[in-house]
Amino acid sequence: MIARLHLNRRRAGLALLLAIALFALAGPWLAGRAPFEQDLYGILQAPALHEPLGTDHLGRSMLARLADATRLSLGLALVSVLTAAIPGTLLGLLAAWRGGWIARLANTAADAVLALPGLLLVLLLSAFAPGAFWPLYVGLSLVLWVEYFRVTQATATVVFASDHVEAARLLGFGPWYILTRHVLPELLPLLATLMSFGASAAVLALAAMGFVGLGAQPPAAELGLMMTELLPYAAQAPWVIASPIVVLTLATLALVLSSDATQRSRA
Repeated sequence: MIARLHLNRRRAGLALLLAIALFALAGPWLAGRAPFEQDLYGILQAPALHEPLGTDHLGRSMLARLADATRLSLGLALVSVLTAAIPGTLLGLLAAWRGGWIARLANTAADAVLALPGLLLVLLLSAFAPGAFWPLYVGLSLVLWVEYFRVTQATATVVFASDHVEAARLLGFGPWYILTRHVLPELLPLLATLMSFGASAAVLALAAMGFVGLGAQPPAAELGLMMTELLPYAAQAPWVIASPIVVLTLATLALVLSSDATQRSRA
């Protein structure tokens, strides 16, 4: 019963994530307008058949802008997670396998990154190039790789010291066999959970950067930036400020459900 509940939660999270991805891809086509196209005669329109989510303070289609913002946030979060997971995992495997000065050097680099709060590091990089996307991408990758390195090193160290790995070495099996047959089956579920949580943290960090004005800049469409732009009109047109909040909440919920279900099903 509990296993079925966990599976249903994972399916719900994946289905919700798929729906958000489809919305991000098909939104501009459904809106029939570009995200930057203005109509000053139709500002702050309520949701209608021709504009399902209404228009913003410049008469731009909220449907088109939300889809564009969702595609930007999810895409940048996915790229950041992948570029953090790959080097972090490889470095963790190398540190666990070789040990010695390699492990000490890698752990020193990880400690140096952890000495600064993650969001502060992203803020520092964003201050060098306000409005550019590369500081957000580089900052998130620098923050996230430490988690993959720590988890991979701890897990792989235990597996490499286990009896069945020692037996495999005595039988003449090489590193590739040990990695694929013993280490990765233990490591992949943990990495999947970390990637889900990392993606949700990246989406929230991007929104936070946009909200404080250090992320994407107008006229770009980004969830946090849209909240900042539409906040003065919350009383007059509450649906416009509600739209990016709902999308951000659903995206985070989908990623957390997927990661929570993966972690629980493994336990």
